[in-house]
Amino acid sequence: MSRRIFAPPAASALARLAALTLLSGCATLEQQGVRPPPPSPPIAAPKAIVDTPQQAERKKLIALYGGEYQWPKAQTYLNQVLIRLAKASDTPTQPYRVTILNSAVVNAFALPSGDLFVTRGLLALANDTSEVAAVMAHEIAHVTARHALLRAEKEKTEAVIAQAARVIESRQKGDEVQATAARTIASYSRLQEFEADRIGITVIARAGYDPFGASRFLSSLARSSQMRAELIGQKDSGAPDILATHPSTPERIAASLQVARQFGAPGIGGVARQPYLNAIDGMIFGDDPVDGAIRGRKFIHPRLGFSFEAPEGYMLENSAQAVLGVADGGAEALRFDSVRAPPGKTLKDYLTSGWIDGLVASSIHESDVNGLPAVFADARAGEWNFRVAVIAFNGDLYRLIFAIKAMTPEASRRFDEAIASFRPMTEEEKRLAQPLRLRLAMAGPGDTAATLAAKMVLTDRPIEQFELLNGLDSDQVKPGEDYKIVAY
Repeated sequence: MSRRIFAPPAASALARLAALTLLSGCATLEQQGVRPPPPSPPIAAPKAIVDTPQQAERKKLIALYGGEYQWPKAQTYLNQVLIRLAKASDTPTQPYRVTILNSAVVNAFALPSGDLFVTRGLLALANDTSEVAAVMAHEIAHVTARHALLRAEKEKTEAVIAQAARVIESRQKGDEVQATAARTIASYSRLQEFEADRIGITVIARAGYDPFGASRFLSSLARSSQMRAELIGQKDSGAPDILATHPSTPERIAASLQVARQFGAPGIGGVARQPYLNAIDGMIFGDDPVDGAIRGRKFIHPRLGFSFEAPEGYMLENSAQAVLGVADGGAEALRFDSVRAPPGKTLKDYLTSGWIDGLVASSIHESDVNGLPAVFADARAGEWNFRVAVIAFNGDLYRLIFAIKAMTPEASRRFDEAIASFRPMTEEEKRLAQPLRLRLAMAGPGDTAATLAAKMVLTDRPIEQFELLNGLDSDQVKPGEDYKIVAY
């Protein structure tokens, strides 16, 4: 069973996109990694090599997060740190290995087998060895404490109880029991997270690393989540989610600081900042252009050869299944994906074939987008209105869906302009399709956060992003030290 350990809270608007777009025939994020059944082997076929459950889970996780990212110097360095941590853990003979995932999402996982996974996004956010050691020690703690197995057993027990209640008493009673079980399991998992933090901090302290690295990384994680929410205009309600499987980040920071203080004051352990920065220098930052890249409001896909631009105010997020976007705190949303063009069907036939509900028949019309055949329509469902476009390009159908509660003339104009931006890539866009990379810049005597941020290619709040990327609370740049920037 995989675990989402250091993931920041997902934006609720993005989580609702599947419901907003009503794509009844389209793959959703929850379906990632699900494989169709294999064809039957021919007679006398050689015996197939069947993956163990642990191998299958490992492969599924890797596929879900864009595959393995090959960066040998970081891989070697992380495994050296992992060996040191394992020796300091309560199970020093347990083998561990770390895999870097090709994803910009900030996340880490552990499997009971001792397989650890960290994403490129997490490595970019961490600022020294003690911080990334805290993440990996947290994962080791989940393995040594058998959290995945204990949680699975508890979920199994609660499911049996709920089923029995439905049969013996009533469906309503069974639902009540199941709801109570869900709250219990959520609480159980939250306790596991606190326990893993405590064990992990103890392990990094034993290994000679700064025990305050955990709280520093969690602080960066909180800042990253807050900045992301601000960029999409999302307001935090402040209401706790009783089913949240992880404690809130402020809770974890406070608890982590309390544990770390038991080992001494800040500065008690090693941070090994420069070796860590050297290990990640040159890694891809953000999206891998092989699968399409987001540049501000623009999405470009060099392999498929197209680009489009979202309306002003949208924040885009790329996934294996679709490009998702939100604006105005989730009051507007978009989904962009593609399917193979079905043979023998017109665009209008495809649009009305049932993959989207609530089509307004009178709104369907055919035209073109920059010379490419296209069909357009409106749809309605509940309190939401949709603008839908399907564009034919190089044998594929590209589907753009915008969702808003009130389809005003101004909103309709903005959506139509975004749809009209779909086109084959230009030469300038091909240049933009180069991967962004983490680079090291040494601060000079007169450098500030602003002067170093000016060297980055990021356009949204570059100074704040520079400070976040380097764990700086204010302009704390020190001459002669290296800092992470984002450049080509």
